[in-house]
Amino acid sequence: MLRWIFALLLIPFLDAVILAIVVSQTTYLGWVGMVLLVVLTGLVGMLLVRAEGRRTIRKMQRSLAQGKPPTNELLDGGLLIAAGAFLLTPGLVTDAIGFLLVLPVTRLPIRAGLKRFVIVPYADKKTGGFASGKVWTFGFPDEGMARGGNQTPTESGTYDLGADDYSVDADPSEDSYTIDFGTERTSDAADDVDDEPDDPSAR
Repeated sequence: MLRWIFALLLIPFLDAVILAIVVSQTTYLGWVGMVLLVVLTGLVGMLLVRAEGRRTIRKMQRSLAQGKPPTNELLDGGLLIAAGAFLLTPGLVTDAIGFLLVLPVTRLPIRAGLKRFVIVPYADKKTGGFASGKVWTFGFPDEGMARGGNQTPTESGTYDLGADDYSVDADPSEDSYTIDFGTERTSDAADDVDDEPDDPSAR
């Protein structure tokens, strides 16, 4: 979060440096011309934001009429709002970022990257994989658990069995199956030892 705040604070500084370099290196463009150029690019950008916003609203209405969630249209709307904010901020860097967000040629790749690397991972983290469908329907999510299992009992006295700790034999003629445990637990072996009769000669 602090990195994003630092990046946003760095943009006005870069704008000031670039404006100073452009004005000092060009003889035909002074401070007045630079201000007029920034204002002109801001006005043109706002006209583009208005046109793209109307087109996005129409696409959103068509998606809703077809019963589809307008996820891409909502992302486009958020990017257009950000583009308008950058274009209203005086400066060459902010105008360049605004044009990148408002033009469809550059906005679509930005939307795809934002959706893939930011929104989907965040939604999966909050929903446990249900947002993208990456959920475990069978087997063991942890490969180490699938190989060896957890041989130590939990607080409730249960055991987590690995894939090699048991086998399931199904009878095709009947709707039943048999579970065969390969090894006995140490606690069960200890109980068998305690149940053996005492040796009379040992008394």
